[in-house]
Amino acid sequence: MTTFSIQGNIVDIKSKTIFWGTVQVADGIIVSISKEGEEKKEEHFILPGFIDSHVHIESSMLVPSEFARLAVVHGTVGTISDPHEIANVCGMEGVRYMIENSKTVPFKCTFGAPSCVPATVFETAGATIDTEDIDTLLQMPEIKYLSEMMNFPGVLHDDEVVMKKIASAKKYNKPVDGHAPGLRGDAAKKYISAGISTDHECFTAEEALDKLKYGMKILIREGSAAKNFEALIDLMNEYSDVMMFCSDDKHPDSLAAGHINQLCARAIKKGINVFKVLKAACINPVEHYKMEVGLLQPNDPADFIVIKNLTDFEVKKTFINGILVAENGTSFLNPEAASIINQFDCNEKEITDFEIPYNGEKEIPVIEALDGQLITNKLMVKPKVINDFIVSDIEHDILKIVVVNRYHNAPVAKAFIKNIGIKKGALASSVAHDSHNIVAVGADDESLCKAINAVIKCGGGVSAVDNHSEKVLGLPVAGLMSTDNGYDVAAAYTAIDEFSKKELGSQLSAPFMTLSFMALLVIPHLKLSDKGLFNGDEFCFI
Repeated sequence: MTTFSIQGNIVDIKSKTIFWGTVQVADGIIVSISKEGEEKKEEHFILPGFIDSHVHIESSMLVPSEFARLAVVHGTVGTISDPHEIANVCGMEGVRYMIENSKTVPFKCTFGAPSCVPATVFETAGATIDTEDIDTLLQMPEIKYLSEMMNFPGVLHDDEVVMKKIASAKKYNKPVDGHAPGLRGDAAKKYISAGISTDHECFTAEEALDKLKYGMKILIREGSAAKNFEALIDLMNEYSDVMMFCSDDKHPDSLAAGHINQLCARAIKKGINVFKVLKAACINPVEHYKMEVGLLQPNDPADFIVIKNLTDFEVKKTFINGILVAENGTSFLNPEAASIINQFDCNEKEITDFEIPYNGEKEIPVIEALDGQLITNKLMVKPKVINDFIVSDIEHDILKIVVVNRYHNAPVAKAFIKNIGIKKGALASSVAHDSHNIVAVGADDESLCKAINAVIKCGGGVSAVDNHSEKVLGLPVAGLMSTDNGYDVAAAYTAIDEFSKKELGSQLSAPFMTLSFMALLVIPHLKLSDKGLFNGDEFCFI
């Protein structure tokens, strides 16, 4: 039996006390915690590990074992992981892939049953997870909840399929995650009363308060694209018992830089009480989802972290099941080589596939992307026409956006978008929520074709091109994830991200993350699927 002890300022979040003491560990379990004096402010602190309460691991472009390798450095010991992205590509096989890969490392990935695969009937996905599949998944011990119910109109209208999925979760006493951006008043009340327990999609404090009063728990999301921390953090002063932190979607470069520890530091700088912050970061997710994660109590699994102080949350050591998995910025996880699954079957494209004939329109609908938000606006704009074709208007930042069906050959869906900001070349990505067809934006059709074909040749990935250069990061696992070393993937992504900004001219904080959400039909107001331009408010094509 392996035993060890560690001394420090022990942070008991539940009793709201800090004292100098010793944690005794035997065979991966905390056998005792002894108090030996008052807090020594100049010494290190021991506290439960951090939990990301809602994340799509696929968005990190890393398989779960590599995600874990980077996350433990920042004190994260577990995640509430929705395998929705790979499920839309590979179905049940994709969910099982995530579970099995996560088991190769000592990291506590808690998975959900993806509730909306496909997310809508208005796009082409690679798979369907039906009510029987949901019931099968919810019986698995690794599946702790029903993942975000994005089809909130289906809940509001008592859709039979939607309600069966929710009923399965209730049958197995597992919580149901929500996804209802902008839902307020009686509609929010009905959605929540159906059994939806959380939401990570609140854009304003007013919206969050509306949902809180009906009994919903609110997740403060701060990811690579959607950033709601500033809008919601003040609510933690009063509602820390029913709030959590999450990233939702986090690209590899930002994961390498930090995780939930960064949100704790920011919350402390806002003047939030440290025990309220840590309750949201460490305790609430474990209790809500019945995670098998220790909370720094006797007889708990030895899942805890050592940090320098309670101000900037610099992590010195991370332990999971009593194993030292990270120390002073170095990860000790050594995951096994990951296998590859995918579904990608479309031919390379021709430049003519992206042409848009001019039919005399005085104005055309244009998607307005918003930096740091998933929501978009709809603009009506005078088109730029050359030789009877509507083309990108670089001067006014109205660029052509296209979605290419990755699952079979089909006509390319085409529209226009504002605020991507590139002055030349094109960006393309097979990370395109939720169905993960290829989404691309370009200054000209030649560049669009070049960028998209680069992704097709890799069987999925992200690319940035101009007349002279072509940068590609291949993502062979479902066109979403790499099997390479996580830090190498982070460096490669940083390089292609910088190219899109410095060479192509995008002013967005995360151009590829923003692009990946431009086909996400369940977020208003205007999006583009592989089948056409879509009105997210009325759930219909334009």
